[in-house]
Amino acid sequence: MAESGTNAASAEASLNNPEQVWSYRGYKMRPGEFNTAMVHFYRGEITRSNVWRSRLDSTTNWAVVTVGAVLTFAFGSIDNSHVVILISFLLVLLFLVVESRRYRYYELWALRVRLMETDFFAAMLIPPFAPHQEWASRLADSLLAPEFPITFMEAVGRRLRRNYAWLFLILAIAWAFKLLLHPIPARSFESFLNHATIGFIPGEMVALGVAIFLFIVFLIALYTAKLQDSPGEVLPRYRALELSSNFLQNIASAAGSFLPDDLPFMQQHEHLTLIITDKAEAVSQQLLSVLKRGVTGIEGRGMYTGKARTVLLCVVAPSQIDHLKTTVYSVDENAFVVVNPTEEILGAGFGPLTPRWRRNKNKPPANPSFGG
Repeated sequence: MAESGTNAASAEASLNNPEQVWSYRGYKMRPGEFNTAMVHFYRGEITRSNVWRSRLDSTTNWAVVTVGAVLTFAFGSIDNSHVVILISFLLVLLFLVVESRRYRYYELWALRVRLMETDFFAAMLIPPFAPHQEWASRLADSLLAPEFPITFMEAVGRRLRRNYAWLFLILAIAWAFKLLLHPIPARSFESFLNHATIGFIPGEMVALGVAIFLFIVFLIALYTAKLQDSPGEVLPRYRALELSSNFLQNIASAAGSFLPDDLPFMQQHEHLTLIITDKAEAVSQQLLSVLKRGVTGIEGRGMYTGKARTVLLCVVAPSQIDHLKTTVYSVDENAFVVVNPTEEILGAGFGPLTPRWRRNKNKPPANPSFGG
């Protein structure tokens, strides 16, 4: 009994020794035990992400093989109809949908890997050698209630820009050449449209349908370039993709003006703007009436001039930033505007403050299906 009491006291003293025990969020664990668990967890998430990454490659291979087989058959004989190429558009679209769904699963595992890399392993290299205070909460939320870190539309856009836009382009060019060459060379645009006829469907309608389909596909690829929630991609952090062509920028802006910013499949990170102005009342009224966004005023003082100034806080969507600048400038040309991309905004009008897995206590945490 005495020996048992001595061992218990020794164990308690060991646990209370800060040099031997790492205490975090109320738990006491030896550093070696915690590090071993995290290393195994990291290896498991790496394996998961690699498996789903290979599944992405297999779906792309299916699409490439399908395109190659269809084009070989279509140009193998003059009598072979161009309809097979149109059907292949639908097949490749199906592969795109499947791959986009798989891509969202890959991003889920990639998010956990990135959290451990940036806030656990990187924290070992930089004093004070401690993880970020929100790291454990975010990682725990991902484990308790797994949610896809990117929207389905962002996944579709990324796979389009990586692979499928080129496959659709190849099919479109091949379809056009098929109509130009078979069954006889087309000498005019009218002859080209006649070759596009499918049964009772006139060639004009077929050509218009193909054009609309391609336009929608490339518009999605272009518009979703602004969505950058993907943790598994090497992206400039909190920076919109810079398009090299002003023409493409105008198309994206025009498309965004017809779509509300709060659509669930087009959600982007809002931006917090700080506006320092001497005409706070006029500027805030313009923002309230023109942008339909709430404004909060904070009294401040310029440390250089000692003059009292008003700081306006306004949260806007990425597509509204240029509009906000124009609105502020029209009222106060000397205003000072700071635009801050945000990770998350919670509260009235935005996301709820409670964690997702705690919003319904009577319902177990949601777990996405692990099917392909």
